[in-house]
Amino acid sequence: MQGGGGASATALEHRVARADATQKWVYISAHMVDVYHREMKNLGVTVQTPLPFWSGETLGDRLPSLISPFEGGRVDCAAYTLAMGREVYVSPNDQQLDPASVSIRQLADREAFTIPPGQFAFLLTEEIVAVPEDAIAFISMKAKIKWRGLVNVSGFHVDPGFRGRLIFAVFNAGPVPVHLRQGQPIFLIWFAGLDKPTGMGKKGNVQEHIPAELITGISGELQSFAGLSTKIKDVEKTLGEKVHNIEKEQTYYRVIGVIALALVVSMVTSWIKDSRVSPQSPCAASTVSLRANSLDRPPTSLQDHSTGVAPTMPAPMSQAPVSQ
Repeated sequence: MQGGGGASATALEHRVARADATQKWVYISAHMVDVYHREMKNLGVTVQTPLPFWSGETLGDRLPSLISPFEGGRVDCAAYTLAMGREVYVSPNDQQLDPASVSIRQLADREAFTIPPGQFAFLLTEEIVAVPEDAIAFISMKAKIKWRGLVNVSGFHVDPGFRGRLIFAVFNAGPVPVHLRQGQPIFLIWFAGLDKPTGMGKKGNVQEHIPAELITGISGELQSFAGLSTKIKDVEKTLGEKVHNIEKEQTYYRVIGVIALALVVSMVTSWIKDSRVSPQSPCAASTVSLRANSLDRPPTSLQDHSTGVAPTMPAPMSQAPVSQ
């Protein structure tokens, strides 16, 4: 190549020999850019390397080797739309009997699931994405999904050298559950070029599943605002029922008290009546009998037959003492 040293060309050949088709294209393109920069520098011309986002045309040209499976119809302006994959984890709420037992869920074709209000979720993409070493990617969700209250709380970029399925961490900040299904196109990814390929890109195995250790940190019930509101309403309902039961018991005891008081008053009244008409004492009975007998006897001669009252007798005269 023109302008390139022998050592540089030999190093490029070794790198290209060890690279796959995509990396070969990246290395060759980067080498050509370096050669161009050196030639312009020798001429005393400063070249500003642009860092543009990839256009829709560039996405159509490069993404078939970077995204699998790739569909040309998913290119949207300067972004590519990714679909919901077959793994999901939704943090449990108070409706689950055992929140600690909730784990990663495998989805069948077109299977639906929900993210309750105030709960987190990890969503795995259907596609495997490879970010070349001369680019960086940015991710988000489609507006119509975000308008439902679903917020992306994961990282907003994908490092150069990453390869695998993307994991989106989302939070339902809305008042109602968000309904999604497997295969639904909901994620967006943009690519932007770097000034040159980096040798400090992401290294590691291809990410194909949601890591189990990612779930351990948030397992168990999450106390969301919606869940706390529901619990407060349940407590208010329970407290209201208890107060209502206490009022019913008090009413019952009042009725029993009134009935008991009425019975006592009735018994006391009956006892007083019975005491007024009860037989008299023996002394009083003998006096009454004597009076009745005296009235039954006929009047004596000394009595006034017309009135039945004896005349008043004169007092006897005292005799004078006899003198001796």
